[in-house]
Amino acid sequence: MNKSSGRRQISRKEILISIQIALVALLAYWLGFSFTALFPGYFPKIGGLWSAISAVIVVQVSKKDTADSAWLRVIGTALGATISALYLSLFPFHAVGMGASIFASSLICTSLNMNSWMRLSAITVLVVMVTASLNPALNPALNSLLRFCESCIGSAVAVFLISFWPKALAD
Repeated sequence: MNKSSGRRQISRKEILISIQIALVALLAYWLGFSFTALFPGYFPKIGGLWSAISAVIVVQVSKKDTADSAWLRVIGTALGATISALYLSLFPFHAVGMGASIFASSLICTSLNMNSWMRLSAITVLVVMVTASLNPALNPALNSLLRFCESCIGSAVAVFLISFWPKALAD
């Protein structure tokens, strides 16, 4: 803290971490947007947003923790996307169905003793289901697959950028 002004100084490390998060989010957004734009009607902005959210969730202080977080993200997303695709293949979007799908994905996670997947699968169900509610004509399998791919894009961006980050911040 700067004693003369009574305000805390922001450290170089804090600035670099903030830059890291911003770069990860920006690159993931751009790649997710560009990828999803290849599929007309499937909301490129949602693709960019979902990729950026995934990247920010995955970023951790160390390279190992980031890689571990990426695997949790990918597996949890795969489960949530699969449950959503199954539900939406059988029924149209409904809030109660979304809740039931979150329940199913959470129950699977807990029964496999993989509680760390639970929040990630539930968030994926929410994103897939709300996206489906915006355009009920979307193919449920493709919608779910796109959300899974966008999550993988964000996770990969986070792992990639962390691997090149200065050692003092990455490990």
